[in-house]
Amino acid sequence: MVDFWRFSTIVAISSCLSQLPLKAWSLPQTSSLDSTIKIQFPKYLIAQERGKARQEFTISDLETEFQPSIPIDRIEVIEVIADSQEYNRVQQVITAKGNVVLRFAESVMTSDRLEINLKDRIAVAKGNVTLKRGDQVLRGNKFEYYLVADRGVIFNAGGEIYQPSLAEDIDGERELTPEKTILDRALSDRLKVEQPISDVTATRGFSTSIGSSRDINLIGGDDATGGTVNRLRFEAERIDFEGSEWEAVNLSLTNDPFSPPELEIRADRANFIRLNSLENKLTTSKSRLVLDDKLSVPLLLSTFAFDNRPSNPGLFNLAFDGEERGGFLIERSWTIVDNSRFNWKVTPQYFVQRALSPTTFEFSESDEGGVFNPGVFGLKNRLNINIAPRTRLNNNFSLTSFDINNLEDNFRGKVALQQTVGKLDNPYRFALEYNYRDRLFNGSLGFQTVRNSIGGVVTSPNMEIANTGITFNYQASIQNINADTDRQDLLEVERQSDRINLSRYQGALFMEKNFAISRGTPLPSTKEEGLRYSPTPVVPYLELLTGIRGVASFYSNGEQQPSLEGTIGFQGQLGHFSRSWLDYTGFKFSYSQNLRGDESPFLFDRLVDRQTLDLGINQQLYGPIRLGVSTSLDLNSNNEISTDYTIEYSRRTHNITLRYNPVLELGSFSLRISDFNWQGNPQPFRDEITPVIQGVER
Repeated sequence: MVDFWRFSTIVAISSCLSQLPLKAWSLPQTSSLDSTIKIQFPKYLIAQERGKARQEFTISDLETEFQPSIPIDRIEVIEVIADSQEYNRVQQVITAKGNVVLRFAESVMTSDRLEINLKDRIAVAKGNVTLKRGDQVLRGNKFEYYLVADRGVIFNAGGEIYQPSLAEDIDGERELTPEKTILDRALSDRLKVEQPISDVTATRGFSTSIGSSRDINLIGGDDATGGTVNRLRFEAERIDFEGSEWEAVNLSLTNDPFSPPELEIRADRANFIRLNSLENKLTTSKSRLVLDDKLSVPLLLSTFAFDNRPSNPGLFNLAFDGEERGGFLIERSWTIVDNSRFNWKVTPQYFVQRALSPTTFEFSESDEGGVFNPGVFGLKNRLNINIAPRTRLNNNFSLTSFDINNLEDNFRGKVALQQTVGKLDNPYRFALEYNYRDRLFNGSLGFQTVRNSIGGVVTSPNMEIANTGITFNYQASIQNINADTDRQDLLEVERQSDRINLSRYQGALFMEKNFAISRGTPLPSTKEEGLRYSPTPVVPYLELLTGIRGVASFYSNGEQQPSLEGTIGFQGQLGHFSRSWLDYTGFKFSYSQNLRGDESPFLFDRLVDRQTLDLGINQQLYGPIRLGVSTSLDLNSNNEISTDYTIEYSRRTHNITLRYNPVLELGSFSLRISDFNWQGNPQPFRDEITPVIQGVER
C-alpha cells in the first residue's frame, strides 16, 4: 500500500518540478509544418533599486554558445527589485543584492542575490531562494536557469506541492495584467513564507482496505476507500531539469508538516520522463520507506509506468475470506483501460489456504485438489462507464472458483445504471440494477444469497428537519426477486430448489439525532501534543445516541413485513491520545428494540433480531498501539451476531489496522495516509551540517 501512495504523490512532484518555475518560459509543442516557433519569452526586464528610479533593459534574442536563436512572438516582462543593483554594460550582467524580489508570469521569487546575463540569457539566484506560484512553493540555495533552452539546476532543493491547484498554478497560458509599478513585497512575502509552521489541520487523506469486513460501528474505525494526499513536502540534494524531464539526487518525499518526518520515501536517484500527455515513467535507485528517520524498509520496485490517476499498489495483495474463499488468498489488480469514460479492472486471485488444505473444500469429483486445481483460482472484474457527467454504468462480477462443473454457483455479478440528481456533494441517487447471486448479511441468520433480482432503487440525500439537528434520509425500491425461503406453504412439492420468485415493493425512512452531554478541549496542534499519535487533536466527549428506523415491505403474494425500530445508546472518548500510556479510550454501547408485524416470505430480508445490544471499546495500550473489540448480540436468543477484533498502529501521518471477525470468518488490512494543510514554512527534513575543509565550505 505504501507503493500506491508513492506512485500518486511522486507524480505531483514530477509535474511541479518539471513545470512550476519554468512553464511560463517553456517551449510549447508545435506542428511539424510550422517553421516558425512562437514562444512566450521575456524580452524586457524592468529593474529598480529601492527608493530609486526604474531602469528598463532588452533581453537579447541572438544565438549564443548557451542558447539557440529563436524568434520571439510575444513580449513579456521580468520585474526585479532589490536593496541595491549593479549593471555591467560590458558583460551585460545585472546584479541585484539584498531582499531581491523577481516577478514573472504570476510567480514571485525571493533571494539574497540575483544575476541575470542579458546576452547569454542566464539567470542565477543565490541564498535563501524561494519561488512561489499560486499554492506551489519551491526553495533552494541556488537556482541556475537557461531561459530559452528550458533547462537548469536547483541545488539543495525543497518545497511544497498542493495538488488541487497544481494544474492551474503551472498553466503557462495565463497572462499577467500589465503593471507599470513594481510592488515592493519583499518583507511581507518573506515574513509570510518564513513564519513558523502553524494552523496544522488534517483532511481525509488516502485510505484503502484489503480483504473483507462488515461495518459494525467500530470505535475509531474508518473503512472508507479512496481519497488522495493533496499537500506534500520534498527535498533533494540536486535537481537537473530539461523540458518535462528531470533527475533528482537524494530525493525525499513526505506528507508530514513537521521535521524530521515520521513517514518518508527516499531514493538515491529519481529520473522522470514524460512519455506523452497521459503517461509518464519514473525510475528510482535504492528507493526505501523510512519511518521516524530510523527504520528503513527497501521498496522492491524501481521502474514505474503511470499517469496522473491513482493506480494499484505493489506486486500483490494479501486478503482473508474464510466463508467463501477458504481463508487466506493473494490477489493482484490490473487496469486494462482507464480514461475519463472507461475504467476496467480485473483482479486474479489465488486461494492459498484452500490450496494447502484441500480437505476443507469440496472439489469436483473430476478433480483431485492441489495447488493447481481450478478450485483454488478466482477472479474479480470491475467495469465502470461514464455515459454522461452524472450517469454511470457499472458492471461487476466475481468468480470464487474456475471449476466449470459448478460454475453457476461460483459466479456473482451485478449490472447497475446509476443517475445522480440535485447537489453534487449530496445528491439523489437513482439506479436500475440486476444482481445475480448477491451476497447479503442478515444478522443472526448469517450470510444469505439472493439468486437474482432486478428492479429500481431511489435513495435520498441526508437532510435535516429545520434546525432541530434531526437528520433523515429515505429509500424506495421495486424489485423482482428470486431467493430462498423456509416456508413450506410457498414451495412446490416437487422442486429443484427452495427458492421462490416474488416482487417486492419497499420503502424505508431513517431518522437520528445525537445529544451532546459533555465536550472537552483538544490539545494544541503540535507534534508533541495533539498530533503525536493522531492526524487531528482528539476531543474528549460524551453524547447520547437516538434513532428511529421504519421499513415497510409489500410482496406480490399479498404478504407484508412492516417494522419499526428504536435505538438509544451512548458513545464517547476519554483522553487526548498524546501520552505514552493509556491516554485514549473510545467506547460505544447501544440498545435497539424492533417492533415487527408479519414476517417476510424470504430469508435474506427477514427481521429476526428483535432486541439487540451493541458494545464496543478501543483502548490505547502503549504509544501508537490500540486494541479494539466490537460485538453485537441478540438478547432474545443470546446469540452472537458478529464480533470484530482490531489491532491498530496509529501515527500522525499514517494508520495501519488489522481486523478479524471469527464469527463471519472475515479479515482485512487497512491503511490510511493522512493529508495536512498548514501555514508558514516547515523546517528542513533534518538538521544539515555543512563541513568546512581548509576554510572552504563543501
